Amino acid sequence: MARMEIPEEVGARGRFPGFGSLETHPAPEKWERWRELDARAWPRRVEREYTLVPTVCFNCEAACGLLAYVDVQTLEIRKLEGHPLHPASRGRNCAKGPATVTQVSNPDRILYPLRRAGARGEGKWERVSWDEALDDIAGRIRAALLAGRRDSVVYHVGRPGEDLFTERVLLTWGVDGHNSHTNVCSAGARVGYAMWMGIDRPAPDHANARFILLMSSHLEAGHYFNPHAQRIMEAKQAGARIAVVDPRLSNTAAAADWWLSPWPGTEAGMLLAIAHVLIEEGYLNTDFVRRWVNWRQLMADREYLQYLADLGRLERLPPADDFGGFLWLLRELYRPYTPEWAAAECGVEAGALRAIAREIGRAGTAFASHIWRGAAAGHLGGWMVARNLFFLHVLTGSVGTKGGCLPSAYAKFVPKPPTHPHPIEAWNEAHWPKEYPLSHFEMSFLLPHLLERLDKKLDVYFTRVYNPVWTNPDGFSWIEMFLSDRIGLHVALTPTWNETAQYADYVLPMGLGPERHDLHSYETHAKQWVGFRQPVRRVAAERLGRPVGDTRLANPGEVWEENEFWIELSWRIDPDGSLGVRQHHESPYRPGEKIRIDEYYRWIFENGVPGLPEAAERAGLTPFEYMRRHGAFELPGAVYEEHERPVPPQVLAGAAVGPDGGVYTSSPPPKVNYRPYPGPFQDGEGRYRVGVMVEGEARTGFPTPSGLLEFYSTTLRDWGWPEYALPVYPLDEAGRQAMPHITSQVHHARIRWDESEFILLPTFRLPTLIHTRTNGAKWLYETAHHNPLWINPRDARRLGVRTGDLVRVETEIGYLVDRVWVTEAIRPGVVACSHHLGRWRLHEDHGSDRWNSSLVKLERAGTNWQMKQLHGAQPFPSSDPDSSRIGWREAGVHQNLIFPVQPDPISGAHCWHVRARVTKARPEDRYGDIAVDTARSRAVFRRWLELTRPAPGPGGLRRPYWLMRPLKPSPRAYRLVQEVACAPAGDG
Repeated sequence: MARMEIPEEVGARGRFPGFGSLETHPAPEKWERWRELDARAWPRRVEREYTLVPTVCFNCEAACGLLAYVDVQTLEIRKLEGHPLHPASRGRNCAKGPATVTQVSNPDRILYPLRRAGARGEGKWERVSWDEALDDIAGRIRAALLAGRRDSVVYHVGRPGEDLFTERVLLTWGVDGHNSHTNVCSAGARVGYAMWMGIDRPAPDHANARFILLMSSHLEAGHYFNPHAQRIMEAKQAGARIAVVDPRLSNTAAAADWWLSPWPGTEAGMLLAIAHVLIEEGYLNTDFVRRWVNWRQLMADREYLQYLADLGRLERLPPADDFGGFLWLLRELYRPYTPEWAAAECGVEAGALRAIAREIGRAGTAFASHIWRGAAAGHLGGWMVARNLFFLHVLTGSVGTKGGCLPSAYAKFVPKPPTHPHPIEAWNEAHWPKEYPLSHFEMSFLLPHLLERLDKKLDVYFTRVYNPVWTNPDGFSWIEMFLSDRIGLHVALTPTWNETAQYADYVLPMGLGPERHDLHSYETHAKQWVGFRQPVRRVAAERLGRPVGDTRLANPGEVWEENEFWIELSWRIDPDGSLGVRQHHESPYRPGEKIRIDEYYRWIFENGVPGLPEAAERAGLTPFEYMRRHGAFELPGAVYEEHERPVPPQVLAGAAVGPDGGVYTSSPPPKVNYRPYPGPFQDGEGRYRVGVMVEGEARTGFPTPSGLLEFYSTTLRDWGWPEYALPVYPLDEAGRQAMPHITSQVHHARIRWDESEFILLPTFRLPTLIHTRTNGAKWLYETAHHNPLWINPRDARRLGVRTGDLVRVETEIGYLVDRVWVTEAIRPGVVACSHHLGRWRLHEDHGSDRWNSSLVKLERAGTNWQMKQLHGAQPFPSSDPDSSRIGWREAGVHQNLIFPVQPDPISGAHCWHVRARVTKARPEDRYGDIAVDTARSRAVFRRWLELTRPAPGPGGLRRPYWLMRPLKPSPRAYRLVQEVACAPAGDG
């Protein structure tokens, strides 16, 4: 047997963390055949023989490693444990990883392709063959392409769980059809980061930090929470101090040195109070700021400085336009944001803010922070929370440093595929409407409203790892869309039933985490790594000498993996190659023939991952065999301070320095890493920027218009939002600014306290549950199965309610009825409800997961909808004896249905927090009752639409070309041609 190479990180002397007298995992050289006693057979002594196959969890975006124990006799997956060689999770997993085995064996999972046999939502289905489904879907897509409707084929995905594969498929079709969940999740934070550094997400180096500031919870439910939680606790054990900002006392806050619970909507101001202390008390890293901030642009723009003076932000213009003048300007701009001001505005202690600021200042370049959802996802102007948070890193120089906050791209590697299609020429106005030119992702949650407004129809609409009826706000408007004729064919790609699949035309069974191939690379820590998800029963069969040519032959029923499905569908769309689709799905080893899934990954591992072929050779394996055995690969090399790297001499040899300080070449350098990245940046002569001059040296720099960190965002200035071009927070109470657009819709000054109105905070999850992907995981539902309304005892006394009482929660479009949980762990004046429970189904035997969904009845009268729960969770007969042991009855309440769409006019993110009136339930109210008027939803959409400042922008563009965008079209598609004549002057 070939030698299994063990990375040094897994432990000194080649042993795994925790290995001593008791091993935590079987040694890798024993994975081919492993024997152990069956714990479930106790007290009988029954020995089982397994082959252990590494794969990757699919139950959240962390992509932690799993090790599947596959029975060599039956090929049954007996259990899933942590994968000790995985660079991010290191053999340690949360509850969701091992619970995957219950999803695989879930008696309610979908095992065969189904086609609707009645009206949408009626619940009548017939089993069909994969060939029937593929021919129908392919025929409709081909007809749309031939007719030029390249915006009528839509793939709507939640967390993709893979890098590049499906986006590349859509590119081969030439459709602007990518749609995602991102604007109900992280888009707010992404814009805040992108306006600083171009790259739209952080990668904190928690493990090496001396101080960590977390906005919202991260140990139990944050972004990449298991890998992050491990490293946060390692830093804490090494002496790092931690502050948590969250209106709730989360598990993370309970483990922190400081817990700050500001008024929701004031977090951006609180962060500027910390910046004030850093500036005033001399913690400013002036060398870093001088080198890497675009202060020269700001100081040279006297017109903009005068604009700031006119706004009341400056009493006079800076005395000079040099760095000293900029430091004066910095002090003047942030002088009003004192901790005492923040105490009054934000409701936090001034002393705590000063203490935290000094800890950050002392940590210097080893200051790490993180925000992904939380406040950034909750508020109008929430993106400014992320912008102001990153401001603290700029001031301290903790950008890309050891123990600091890395731009995510530094720690992400996406290998090049066998072919890469040309950019598309289409633009989908229903995803990227001109009213939201700076939205960082598609305006997906507005789809029913936008299709109605554009009077547009879709030929084929895929939902994949996404459940918009349940996940999105205003779900009844989604149901209305599905019941109309706006969706020609709805194809739900899903392993389990969900609320949206009830309204599909095809329900196609896709593989769970251990039943599919994927590649992914996530920003879990300060290294680049590539994970390889694989169908473990297929791999086990091949180890045992039983080759499998199609993953369906190894999975239960006729469950397929999506990647093989996309290859087959693409061939049927373009059977003769005349559309230019098929050529990208041909084998690189067998020209003209359909690519096999193992060939796709074999080519990538041989050609696209630096260092992998050499590591494989040392282990006596091919690169593909190496990844089959290891399941992950950590790339060699450091990831810190990429912006400081010199432009390579061979690139610099043919380069020219432009008047903007950019270093330009006639063609871009060859692409090795296909990570999402801003740009390209080109000068007036069409040359490509490859670096920026910093103090006389050509450095890589940042992917921003200036090549530097943008304290002064010329993009926000040029695209109609000059008042927000600097990190800011309104100072309305002082009469110095009037910025209604950026004041949160739930700012405490807007709450009608005398009318039992509260700030409703819905942007948190229970530690064990994440969206649709954990459907069918019985162990997780046993742990948590309802979502009561959190309320402070002070507020409970005022309302006259106790834990377990029913309350009515009303928004401007409807109401729901839920139980309350009285707890000190929530700020008075704020109520909270988890958005990861409240599953429901229309039919007794299917529609959502029976382990934890309610059977409901929907009634509709025009635009008025009512949902009544007929019964909650209850035992049911199945092949799994545990289904008869369900001991809980309430399955939660679907709160997202009563939320109107509230799109931020800049980031495009849905602003989740709402003003809600909470009262004792009425005599006629029952648990789980929901009522909504979608006419009111439409009115709210129109009101928020009025806040926007639509394109065209400079050069008549729909959107700044440099910003990242999935399926980025060619530059020609960016032009609003009919409006170029009236476009404002400026560069693109």
